[in-house]
Amino acid sequence: MVGAGINGLSTAWGLARRGFEVAVFDQGAIPNPVSSSFDEHRATRHAYGEMHRYARMMPAAFATYEQMWVDIGRSHYDPVGLVVFQREDDSWINASLADMDEMGIGWREIEVTAVPELYPMIAPEGLTRAVAMEGAGVLFPSRIVTDLVVHLSLKGVAFHANTKIAAIDPETASLTTADGKQHQGDYIVIAAGAWATRLVPELATEATPSRQAVIFVAPPVELATQWQVAPVFFDLGKDSGTYTLPPRPGTRLKIGDHEFTRRGDPDGSRIADDGDVERLMKAASLSYAGFERYSVLERKACFYTVTDDERFIARPIGPKASLLSACSGHGFKLGALMGDLMAKGIAQGEPFVH
Repeated sequence: MVGAGINGLSTAWGLARRGFEVAVFDQGAIPNPVSSSFDEHRATRHAYGEMHRYARMMPAAFATYEQMWVDIGRSHYDPVGLVVFQREDDSWINASLADMDEMGIGWREIEVTAVPELYPMIAPEGLTRAVAMEGAGVLFPSRIVTDLVVHLSLKGVAFHANTKIAAIDPETASLTTADGKQHQGDYIVIAAGAWATRLVPELATEATPSRQAVIFVAPPVELATQWQVAPVFFDLGKDSGTYTLPPRPGTRLKIGDHEFTRRGDPDGSRIADDGDVERLMKAASLSYAGFERYSVLERKACFYTVTDDERFIARPIGPKASLLSACSGHGFKLGALMGDLMAKGIAQGEPFVH
C-alpha cells in the first residue's frame, strides 16, 4: 500500500479484515499531517445535486464507516444535519431532493422569512430558498486516520513512515524506495493523493493536483452560542458559494468553497496566502452577516487531485497493481467504502474498477 491517507488506510483496513498481510508506505509521518486526509472535520451527506452516482453510493459509504467505528471502538461522526441556502436559480436542491426521496432520507423546507431568527449568522440578502436535509453531518478526519493506524497496528499491519517511493513495478508487485531498497509483495495499491501522478505518470492526462484553501475563524461573541449548535451550511450563490462546518468539540469553525484552482505543487506550503483565499473571503462576506467581525485563526491550503467531471479513478495499472485516486475533494466521504471495495476486489481476484 502506497499512501497512508484515508484511501490507503481504508484499503489496508479492508485487506486486514480479510486476512491479508499488509504493509503501508508513506513519504511522511503516519498519519501525515500535510496530507489532505489530515483535517479537523469534513462534511458528509446524501445530497449531491446532479451527481446522482455519488448520491447513490452514500448509503453504503455511511454503512462502511459504521463498520469502521465498530472495529476501531468509537464513532467519529456527528450527525448535525445540513441546511442549504439558494440565492439564484439553481437545480442543485431539487436534484438532491429527488435522490433523497428515493433513498428515504428526510428533508424540509424552511421559510426564507424565518432564516434571520433561526440562523442569525446568515446574510439574508438575496435568499430565495432554504432547505434542511437529514443524512448529513461531519466526519473528523485526523481522529479517524489516527485511530485507524492504531487499530491496524494491532492487526499486524506494517508501517513504513518517511519512506518515499521512487518506482513501482505493476508487473511484479515490487517497489523501490528513494534510497534504493526494494520491497516485494503480491499486489500494490497506489493511493498517494496529489502525489499519485509522480508514480503513475499517465494519470496526469486525466487528473490534476489542485491547491485548495479553507479558513478557520472565530465568530463574534454574540453568535458563538448559535454556532455551537449550527448544522453544516451550504450557500449556493454564484458569488457567495461556500460550505461551512460548525465548531464541534475539538474543532474550529471552518469555511471553504468548491472552486478548483487546478494549480500548485503538492510539496508546497500548507499556509494559504492572500491569493489562495481572495475568492473565499469575498464569498464568506456575502454568506455571513457582519463577516468582517469574524477573526481569522488560520488560512490552510491542501491538495486534491481533480478530474474535469469530479469522478474517482480506481483501476488496475498492471496485473499486480491498482490505482485509487479519489478525486475532487469527495474522497473522505467515500474513503472507507472505496478502500473496502478495493480490498474486496483484490481478495476476489477481480480488481475494483470505478
